[in-house]
Amino acid sequence: MLDSIISIAASNASAISPAYLLVCTLASLTFGLGSALIYMYRNAYSKNFVVTLALLPAMVQLVIMIVNGNLGAGVAVMGAFSLVRFRSIPGSAKDIGSIFFSMAIGLATGMGYISVAFLFLVIVGLMTLFLNTVSFGEQKKIEKELKITIPENLDYAGLFDDLFARYTKGSELIRVKTTNMGSLYELSYRIILGSPEIEKNFIDELRCRNGNLNIVCGRLSAYRDEL
Repeated sequence: MLDSIISIAASNASAISPAYLLVCTLASLTFGLGSALIYMYRNAYSKNFVVTLALLPAMVQLVIMIVNGNLGAGVAVMGAFSLVRFRSIPGSAKDIGSIFFSMAIGLATGMGYISVAFLFLVIVGLMTLFLNTVSFGEQKKIEKELKITIPENLDYAGLFDDLFARYTKGSELIRVKTTNMGSLYELSYRIILGSPEIEKNFIDELRCRNGNLNIVCGRLSAYRDEL
């Protein structure tokens, strides 16, 4: 049933049985979920990235199954997949995963494996919808980026440690930048707030500590969502 319609009349050597495809795809999805969970352990992550990690093994598996032993198809796939990273506009992990998904299906249909492409579309498509619907990959912690401007005469080492200990569950100084011709420092932190309700009180106390200079507290930069 899953033979290539191009070569079905000539040979059955390259046939892919439904049971073989189903077992390999389910195994790929299971291992993909495992790799995503491993990545999520004590690491900063986004939902789109971990969903892509969970689905990517199944996509690559289909490609390997189809081009196995076919040198011409392997060279063509290598050239086509290499174009993904040379697009003009940077995309998110979800965008690139969708491109791989479409390319895998196109490769299957292009080589005549219509039934393979349909079965793969149903299995991985439903898995994609399921992972995007449930809370898998969503961070339960309120992680934000905090930027604090201080005068150059203040020693920023340990300056806000007591406030971080009181209002946050974790903090990390990720960047120090000079501004205003070197007369000010901009400190960039990655913090995990204890709860959303304390954010205003937290910022008010920071303002008293930094001389009422600029403070910015918001979502983490979008670059973490990109591959």
